[in-house]
Amino acid sequence: MEKKNEKEAKTVTPKDVSFADNEETFFDLRTKRGQFLFFVVTVLAASLMALVSKEELRKFLLYEEIRKNSSCVSNVVVPSINSPKYFMWQRNIERIDNGHLKHVVAVFERLGFTRVYNETDPWDVLWAHDYPFTALGSILRNLESYRRVNHIPATGFVTNKVDLAVSDPENKFIPKAFQLPKDEATFREYAKQNPTKMFVQKGNKHRDIYIRSVDEIDYKNEETFIQEYVDNPFLVDGHKFDIGIYVIITSLNPLRIYMYNGDILFRYCPVKYNPFDPKNIDKYVVGDDYLPTWQIPALQKYYKDQGFGMRDSFDAYVRSQGKDPKIIWSRAEEAIRSVLVKAESQILPFLQNYQYRSSFFEMIRFDLIIDDDLNVYIMEANMSPNLSSDHFKPNALLYEQVLYNVFGLVGIGSRVQRDSFKRRETATEHMQSANKNVVVFPEICSEAPCIESCAAEKCQLCMSCLNSYQLFDLHAAYREHVNRGETKRVFPPEINDPEKFDENEIRHLSAKNQMMIKWFVGKCKVNRSWCV
Repeated sequence: MEKKNEKEAKTVTPKDVSFADNEETFFDLRTKRGQFLFFVVTVLAASLMALVSKEELRKFLLYEEIRKNSSCVSNVVVPSINSPKYFMWQRNIERIDNGHLKHVVAVFERLGFTRVYNETDPWDVLWAHDYPFTALGSILRNLESYRRVNHIPATGFVTNKVDLAVSDPENKFIPKAFQLPKDEATFREYAKQNPTKMFVQKGNKHRDIYIRSVDEIDYKNEETFIQEYVDNPFLVDGHKFDIGIYVIITSLNPLRIYMYNGDILFRYCPVKYNPFDPKNIDKYVVGDDYLPTWQIPALQKYYKDQGFGMRDSFDAYVRSQGKDPKIIWSRAEEAIRSVLVKAESQILPFLQNYQYRSSFFEMIRFDLIIDDDLNVYIMEANMSPNLSSDHFKPNALLYEQVLYNVFGLVGIGSRVQRDSFKRRETATEHMQSANKNVVVFPEICSEAPCIESCAAEKCQLCMSCLNSYQLFDLHAAYREHVNRGETKRVFPPEINDPEKFDENEIRHLSAKNQMMIKWFVGKCKVNRSWCV
């Protein structure tokens, strides 16, 4: 009897009861009550969903997507409801979401941005892989002043291979080139006068590069051009290579250029150069299957064993050969500067079609080669350089550090918490840069004639003589310098001695570029960090 009562008194736990066994289930659809309650809850849920905006729903779904794919976007900062917005654009949108631009997405997310998926959404930053000004022209021509776009109209004057090669025949940093078919006669005469020189025939759009004799060249191929071959390349462990320098244009008129100085992309030919064979392009052309730094035996002791970057490993090797790598980087800066200063005047007429020139910035990768005398030559400039590490996984760090520094430099990686790039209240803006941060030449500006008039050229940078547009440029330059991270200013160029600065050396530049250079000279006089 005790056992029977003990059995009947046994406590029943939820795991002991199935749905079919429990007749008191709240949503038992077998009962009218359950059906009614289910109907009521469903209607309420639908009503609540209708009250949630599409944007908020999209943010929730984006959060879930990021959370589920955290292996692809590591250490991601989940965007808040009020955060700057970025929009990714490419003709083939699938290439963005299949990992082609995953490092761009990762850096945006880690900085707390929210992604939007339509060009008509209220984005703060547009990151376009392809040239966006044709497809999105109507939107980009009338942008609000706070919006930023990662391309500048008409930079094709620099990034088009044939334009870059033939536009400045006197540029010592670009091997002499000839456009086909119009330059055939000029080329034949040049080749006749230089019988020992070799030439490559290059495709305008692709990597079709082959050494040709004068008789082998296809002069009727309008999709190619001819360029003098640099036949004494500097070799590392017997391999020819090229270097990719990431360059950022933050402003035009006045022009400001920076290069990422934290590392350089090195790509080595898969086959050793000597003995040279022009029929084997793997000896002298860098392709997609190049050798990375970590596969070059002479560099492994720096890169793999000691943890140095690609540039530092290369510099150490150059020094081991009794040469000074500083010569290379000084010449590389001069080469990049020579191309972009000339191109500025070509780009500016196109930029005038857009409401604010400050809306645009550009990141270009300049590909250069080096000869045995450490001379530097520009081969091409890439408008949207490859940022995919799918083929070479260790390159992910380079790409993400480049992007992080670019974002900081141009002000979209701001340390100020904001829900948009619209200007904040005065106190917030002054915290980042106030007028006291941009004024220069106190001895000149506090004396006559500057306290009486702005007519004298030396007074143009005095506070009383600056208009709102000029002040905007100076504040932008100040913030770039403060936030430049591991980027280095290429233009305005380095100032060796501000006391010996000669204004006559910059008379060939535009008035705005002259003014910007003088401003950096003024800042350099007070603080040497502004000299470079």
